[in-house]
Amino acid sequence: MRKRTQSRELALKILYQSDVTRKKIFQSAVDFKEMEDSPNDDIWKFTQSLVMGIEEHLLAIDAKITQYATNWQIDRMAVIDRNILRLGFFELNYLSDVPPKVTINEAVELAKKYGDIESGKFVNGILDKFHKAEIVPQNKKS
Repeated sequence: MRKRTQSRELALKILYQSDVTRKKIFQSAVDFKEMEDSPNDDIWKFTQSLVMGIEEHLLAIDAKITQYATNWQIDRMAVIDRNILRLGFFELNYLSDVPPKVTINEAVELAKKYGDIESGKFVNGILDKFHKAEIVPQNKKS
C-alpha cells in the first residue's frame, strides 16, 4: 500500500476516534500514536498534516459538506462517511499537490473499505459535485 494511502487510512481512524469520543482531533492523534505501532516518519508526517489541517479548518469544511450534501445534515451522516468527506474536502480545498482525481478516488476506496454498501457512491457524488463546482473553475482561472 502506498504511503499516502496509508496516511489517509490512519487519518480516518484518528478522525473517527475523535468524532466518537468527542475529543479534539489533536488529542486523538496523540492517543492513537501512543496506542498503535508507530508508522514510519513519512506516513506519520502526512497523517499529521491531514488531521491537523482538518482540525484547523473543520468549521469551513463542515460548512462545505453541508452545502454540497443536499438533503443531508452532517450530524445525521454515518461517522465514517462524514470523516471521509472531511478528508476529501480538506485535500481538494487545501492541498494543491494532490490531483483532485486522486483525492476523490482515494476517498471512494476508503468508503468502500470502511463504509456500508452505498458509501462509495455517496462520497463520490458529493466530492465530485464540489470538485466540478469549485475546484475546476479555480483551475481554469489559473
